[in-house]
Amino acid sequence: MCKLITYEENDYGTIFINRAEKRNAISVEMAEQLSALLDHIKNHPIKFLLLKSAGTEAFCAGGDLNDFHEQLNEEQAYETLHTMKEVLFKLVTFPVPTICLLQGNALGGGCELATACDIRFAKENTRFGFVQSNLGILPGWGGGALLYEKVHTSFALQWLTEGKMYDALFLQRKGWIHEVIQTNEWANEQKIVHQYSKKSIEQMKYLKSQYVEALSIPTLLEKMEKESSRCASLWESEEHQLVVQQFLNK
Repeated sequence: MCKLITYEENDYGTIFINRAEKRNAISVEMAEQLSALLDHIKNHPIKFLLLKSAGTEAFCAGGDLNDFHEQLNEEQAYETLHTMKEVLFKLVTFPVPTICLLQGNALGGGCELATACDIRFAKENTRFGFVQSNLGILPGWGGGALLYEKVHTSFALQWLTEGKMYDALFLQRKGWIHEVIQTNEWANEQKIVHQYSKKSIEQMKYLKSQYVEALSIPTLLEKMEKESSRCASLWESEEHQLVVQQFLNK
């Protein structure tokens, strides 16, 4: 059986989510593995950290509904969401820049995970959506709070409220995607990250440190915590119960 979370390291580190048959949905077990891995590698001598996933259809479809299902009460929902909130915060505060390679679409928690990374490169013709409001809830991992740090506040509110899917080119104009990569160039990872590989570890640490200082981390953590708690409070709502059950019945 293949490992669902793997890690490789040379002059930079690569975390690989390997669950293409489930659209790289994150289970509680995978969240725990990601959290432990980030703790383990945070002091490794790497220039930056890549986050990528398997397959071509989806970067990440969010939380696995076998774990993040509709039958959880508020307390259980909060506990289930908590680990991925920690994962996102560890990515935000990771000692060197984090780069997300979006080879496929991302929904819900998948967009939260991508937003936690510092830089996002997307393959052309991919689409992304903070769709949680369509499920009767909010982003549960703190990714909505992070979105307000990454794009204009008015667009963050619009995207989170409407729950729309947007294509990569549109989101590049909005500042969420940093670069859209053509399909015929996507396989050349070394070319994509070339400008980052040329820098020294010390440079990358200082650059990331300056970025983290600009984020006002104590306040940001409080906002992520509040969002996760509010999401859990909506978990037992009729709207959320109905939408998730309809999805599972499909």
